[in-house]
Amino acid sequence: MNFLENVYLALSGLRSNKMRSLLTMLGIIIGISSVIAIVTVGNSMTESVNSAMSEIGANNIQVMIQQRPSDTGSLYASTMTEDDYFSQEMIDQFTKDFEGRITAVSLVENVGSGKVKDGRKYANISLAGVNDGYKQVNNLKMINGRFISRADMNSQRNVAVVSDKLVKNIFPAGTDPLGQEIKVYTGEQINTFTIIGIYEYKQNPMMQMMGAAASDKDISTDLYIPVTVAQRILDVSIKGFYYFNVMGIPGNDSISLAGEIDEYFDKFFIRNKNYEASAFSMDSMIEQSKAMMATMSLAISVVAGISLVVGGIGVMNIMLVSVTERTREIGTRKALGAKNGAIRSQFIIESMIICLIGGIIGIILGIIMGSLGSKLLGFPALPSVGVILVAAGFSMLIGIFFGYYPANKAAKLDPIEALRYE
Repeated sequence: MNFLENVYLALSGLRSNKMRSLLTMLGIIIGISSVIAIVTVGNSMTESVNSAMSEIGANNIQVMIQQRPSDTGSLYASTMTEDDYFSQEMIDQFTKDFEGRITAVSLVENVGSGKVKDGRKYANISLAGVNDGYKQVNNLKMINGRFISRADMNSQRNVAVVSDKLVKNIFPAGTDPLGQEIKVYTGEQINTFTIIGIYEYKQNPMMQMMGAAASDKDISTDLYIPVTVAQRILDVSIKGFYYFNVMGIPGNDSISLAGEIDEYFDKFFIRNKNYEASAFSMDSMIEQSKAMMATMSLAISVVAGISLVVGGIGVMNIMLVSVTERTREIGTRKALGAKNGAIRSQFIIESMIICLIGGIIGIILGIIMGSLGSKLLGFPALPSVGVILVAAGFSMLIGIFFGYYPANKAAKLDPIEALRYE
């Protein structure tokens, strides 16, 4: 018998036992569809994390205070004093020394969440004190007016930059918000600010991926005020900063720049026994997140791949049953002169056909599930051609591997004993 005849016999056998064939393929279908769907969703998650980090800025570097490990290697808690923070003078000196290598420095002092109210109208906000470099470092797009300036900080002016969502919720259509006063309620405090600018609100990709969506009426947006005003509202005794962000010159190696910034601040904290300054590049964090997501996808895919092995065992089981059912047929073919290789090929090809059809169904289901899952995350992704080809090839290999033993058993049957089998 030639190859095409073996394929025809295999397909005829599958048609005559449709339910049994489908149940046999089920493990292959589940395994392959799971692997493809998981890899696709994993790619979508990786893209969403990278997008969220890139939104912050791939060239950005976060400089922060962290505790020094003790002699035993563990971290110990200690109350921070003014000497343990970054001072404004220290940051100004850093900006001057790194002039030409950095674009801007961003400072933030979070006041807390609250509401802007005007009669029955309201808008949820997060009140944050920022400096003039915040806009550039965080890629904020201004729609109207201007951003916080150094003069606003030095004079501690009660000015604010608000989102377009807040304007829509508070002001009637056609009203110019610039120069208008708003009342901000945070906890038990009420502060009045004059609007000097409006920025375009963009939802954080990470929040979008997690499905943390709210209506335009209830969405919470950032309201920016001068960082010195925020410190005054908080009535902080220490005027320093726990962290700040730096935007490097585009095209430069931000990882090596982070290392240099780390070394630069060592001289300020060399005598500090409890705390030190550390710089982290967003580029390095993106690379770490990619590696972590790839490892997670691989680990989950391996677990899902176990069902392929289970499916292969199911194929072997059904092929052994098939050999038993067709023992007299095998004996007749051998009596008519069929070689052992021909018998073996027939059953191996039948096993491969079962796995190939199961693999094709699994690939289709995997593409559908992966596409739906990635769309739900907000970052549509298609499975890579490489993964599909590997899945199809793996299903064929399973057919050969798990089909060989039953095929070999059929080939070695004694024709006389096979003809006597009832």
